Amino acid sequence: MHFPKLSSPTVLSPMAGVTDVCFRALCKKYGAGLTCTEFVSGTAIVRKNEKTNVMLKTDPSETPVAVQLFGSSVQEVIQAAQQIEDKFDVIDVNCGCPAWKVIKSGAGSAMLKSADGVASFINKLASSVSKPVTLKIRAGIDEKHINAVEVAKKAEDAGAAAIGVHGRTAKQGYTGVADWDIIKKVKEAVNIPVIGNGDVFTPEVFKQRLDESGVDAILIARGAMGNPYLFKQINDYLKKGTYEQVNRLSLFTEFLALAKKYALPFNNIQQHALWFTKTAKGGNVLRNRISRCRNQEELSGLLKYQS
Repeated sequence: MHFPKLSSPTVLSPMAGVTDVCFRALCKKYGAGLTCTEFVSGTAIVRKNEKTNVMLKTDPSETPVAVQLFGSSVQEVIQAAQQIEDKFDVIDVNCGCPAWKVIKSGAGSAMLKSADGVASFINKLASSVSKPVTLKIRAGIDEKHINAVEVAKKAEDAGAAAIGVHGRTAKQGYTGVADWDIIKKVKEAVNIPVIGNGDVFTPEVFKQRLDESGVDAILIARGAMGNPYLFKQINDYLKKGTYEQVNRLSLFTEFLALAKKYALPFNNIQQHALWFTKTAKGGNVLRNRISRCRNQEELSGLLKYQS
């Protein structure tokens, strides 16, 4: 199965606690070429966990949309993928999460210890579903074990439709600087689409990384938190070399409408409010007040006089 053709080379990266259906819909509205769910446990899907079902909700505007799965049991991930594939255009496997609770189960970036193991996983999954299967990896486990090129080549041979590469090792987590040279090497080594990832926070850097590495698309992660308008800014910059600024609080009003539509829990809304107000005037005082809000009504009342 082929990776879908994207309307923009911008991809919203899956982020735990961030890429809920409301936030994804807003990123799509402002030009994300592909959106992706938070990473979801294959085991939880198979067991029909209620919280997990909420994470699998999608907005009608999300086309194409990917689901990211993780798990140490190939069979459970396959079973989960088969249960939900009708709802998604792409099934992505997380082979890059550096969180210890994920690694200790043998999932996430722990999978990078064996390129053959990753390839076997991808082959079994791609053979079991009718949607394109992709994977997200890191440069390697640590600086002594950089194997992204090897993993990518074997994953391509195993049937992967595309590969996302974060230019940090698992050991680095989110510290240090992303190595885009390794991403470029992966792009040069395979024929499937390669999606780069790491330290892209502005339209200027996006274009620079796109041009230098030759990747097909770039994942936007932390740069999008509280700023879904970044996708429009990037697309505008790629097309005409300029882009406009926006009042993030007005975007948050749109987010609140979606949160109401999808009954997003208040603690999730509150967390998004903290991100959306990061650059607001008097931001520290405002965020302190947001933290003390007890419900959506209080939050809306507080923000009403800020924009």
